[in-house]
Amino acid sequence: MRTRSTPTPPPAAGPGRRAFLAGGLAAAGLGLAGCGPAGPLPGGGRTRLRQWNLFTGGDGARMVEMHDAYRREHPGIDFQPTTYLWGNPYYTKFVMGAAGGRAFDIGTLHLSRLRGLGAGTLIDPVPAGLLAEYGVTEADVLANVWEKCVVDGELYAVPLDTHLTVTYYNREICAEAGVLDAGGELIATSGPEEFFDLLTAVKEVTGQYALSIETIAAWRHFWSLYRQQGGEMTFDGELGIDDDKALRSLDFLRRLSAEGLAPQSSDAPGTPANFQNGIAGLLLTGNWEIATFQNAGMDFGMRPFPAIFGPELGQGDCHALVLPHRRDRDDAAVRAAVEYAAWMLKNSITWAGGGHTPAYLPVAESPEYADLRPQAEYRHAAADVQFDPEAWFSGSAAPLQNEAAAIMSGLHTGAVTPEVALDRLKRAAQRLIDTPEPV
Repeated sequence: MRTRSTPTPPPAAGPGRRAFLAGGLAAAGLGLAGCGPAGPLPGGGRTRLRQWNLFTGGDGARMVEMHDAYRREHPGIDFQPTTYLWGNPYYTKFVMGAAGGRAFDIGTLHLSRLRGLGAGTLIDPVPAGLLAEYGVTEADVLANVWEKCVVDGELYAVPLDTHLTVTYYNREICAEAGVLDAGGELIATSGPEEFFDLLTAVKEVTGQYALSIETIAAWRHFWSLYRQQGGEMTFDGELGIDDDKALRSLDFLRRLSAEGLAPQSSDAPGTPANFQNGIAGLLLTGNWEIATFQNAGMDFGMRPFPAIFGPELGQGDCHALVLPHRRDRDDAAVRAAVEYAAWMLKNSITWAGGGHTPAYLPVAESPEYADLRPQAEYRHAAADVQFDPEAWFSGSAAPLQNEAAAIMSGLHTGAVTPEVALDRLKRAAQRLIDTPEPV
């Protein structure tokens, strides 16, 4: 996930070629070897804990707030967080730092990237027993999320949140369009035609568009629609995909713009702006945009991704905390890192202010979270978050998303048909399958 407070993933495929990693990581190992060891500082001082993350903007401000509180409660920890740019800039640093074996003690990761970034090689297991000592166990996390944290029977990540694609609606516009229920919430629709009828009513009020949708990041919408139909995607030597379900999903995206209900082209800053300015009455994007509209003083609500081809399933991901591989084991640093991860989960009500649903159930099910609006309106959707398909090139800011974005944007402009888009997506996926796994 990314937040709108963070930049849209660039089209570059990131670390993807074995040749690059073979030379780049070797060089990184030499370069990072000069970094001092973690753990207690010389002279018996505080335990050093170096944390890497990819949070800027609104998320970054909340992370700083949490880190300030962590420091106040942990005077014995020399806490040193570092923030890198979202997407490939961060993940390139992450891979090189983990390969060096000494650069940082705990890092942030999109859970969809856990396997592809080297669980068991560049990422060390999290001692589950130690995590339990600090009050976090499997029973404290949604089952679908905890399952993604486990690789070959070992825990490799501690999930901080769930973030997914949801529906925002402008209450004033939607009330005038007659699409709110008696409680002032957006009515639920079932099937594409009911949803198009709703959009048509909203467009009559705005006079421009009904729905704001980021046309250059269409993968999230495609995967939501495809998964609502029960579609699977596999990469075992060759691409496995259900053509009929994929074409249905792609044609739905095409229709949104072809029928004038959504823009033909809308980028990362323009998409929320269209909603904020009343150019569109609804918005499909990640739950991380909440702060943008709250700061603008908008009267808006939220609900899960609409039920177009099945249940209200939306594509999403989790931010998780992981332990990079260490050349030399440092028990004090590991203990400090695991305690930090547990502390972050227990204090994630602050993090929830930015729209992310806490992964830690005692927080997500707390009265404090229930009072957060509109966050609590869609929290049940986290139990059914639709992660990207498993592959080293899949997940947030990974090559598959970037390839799909370039291909699917043409659906909205009318430059390609669903059939052409699907053919190009299949060929791009096969090229990635044929590329040797870099880690």
